[in-house]
Amino acid sequence: MNSTRPGLCPGRGSGIGAGAKHRLVFVDRLLAALVHLRHGVTHDVLACWFGVDRSTITRAVGEVRPLLAERGCTVSAGVRLRTLAEVIAHLGASGKTGIIDGTEIRVRRPAAGRKDRDRFISGENKQNAVKTMVVTDGDGRVLFCSPTRPGSCADITHARQLGLVKLLADGPAVEILADAGYQGLGAQTGGRVITPPHRSSRRTPRTGTRRCTSAGERRTHRGGSVSSTASPT
Repeated sequence: MNSTRPGLCPGRGSGIGAGAKHRLVFVDRLLAALVHLRHGVTHDVLACWFGVDRSTITRAVGEVRPLLAERGCTVSAGVRLRTLAEVIAHLGASGKTGIIDGTEIRVRRPAAGRKDRDRFISGENKQNAVKTMVVTDGDGRVLFCSPTRPGSCADITHARQLGLVKLLADGPAVEILADAGYQGLGAQTGGRVITPPHRSSRRTPRTGTRRCTSAGERRTHRGGSVSSTASPT
């Protein structure tokens, strides 16, 4: 007698109960749920990968998670990080390197007449969006995802509003890697935030060529120079 539960048989297109049929077979539903839980990939991105609607991914993840829990596949007992302060303390205690970055989510344009309508326009992508700051460890595990802010809010401003500067300056010795959007936090946190150098500080390597000082000379594309007047014979 086959004791397989409805909706658990790989390859079957029907869902649990009498609901609408799935466009994803069970293996794909399971894979989508595992990728979402392990890497924090959004439902929108998974929908693009699998070529389905976002609601299909949301329903698949919602159905697979209880099945995993029934079989003991749950979040292991241990550290629970609920705030940014707890994340910084965890990184300091474990000696791990953290990574911060801002991510944007497109939203509908706010209704006409709303006072803060223009605040949602992202200066980077020129679209209406909300922004959040994500903190991961060096292995890419998501540790913290902040509340959203309007898209016009700069990454460094968002980090300051979340209290990151104070947490790093007064907290444990933590190394945080960040992109150029967070330049300036390093000086404010005693060098605990590491960002790429400013472009103005990058020196152009010397090529050994000299600048042409004579009006009768022009530089060639190879770095040398030739006279624009014919030499006497």
